[in-house]
Amino acid sequence: MKITVKFKMFEGCDDLTPRKAHHDDAAYDLRSRVDMELPPGRSVVVPSGLFMELPVGYEAQVRPRSGLALKHNLTLTNTPGTIDAGYRGEVGVIMFNLGQEPFAVRRGDRIAQMVICKLPEAEMVCVDELSDTLRGAGGFGSTGKQ
Repeated sequence: MKITVKFKMFEGCDDLTPRKAHHDDAAYDLRSRVDMELPPGRSVVVPSGLFMELPVGYEAQVRPRSGLALKHNLTLTNTPGTIDAGYRGEVGVIMFNLGQEPFAVRRGDRIAQMVICKLPEAEMVCVDELSDTLRGAGGFGSTGKQ
């Protein structure tokens, strides 16, 4: 089923419209609307120029680009970042420079990718007890280093 996601762009940013590089890609590329520098060891919000209206029951997930991660040690601080259906502000990408040198972002650079996801209908039910499993409460490395 195809859905419609309404969007508008920041004034003068029609050339930055999100699009997929290939027709069968999962994600739309998000681009920077400004020139800026990402200092090492810091998070910085990079504006994309995108404002959108997602249908109720959907979210947009903003994820790092693998090439920027591999070649430049850039990631997103809150990955995946969630954009809720009720949000109408500009999509900002919280980028983090893990490298040792500043990284220059130029207007039009692809900075992240965005996937539109359908949300399941769920109901949280408070109970007195949960069922037992072999794992139990084990987490945070409980299965050992392998």
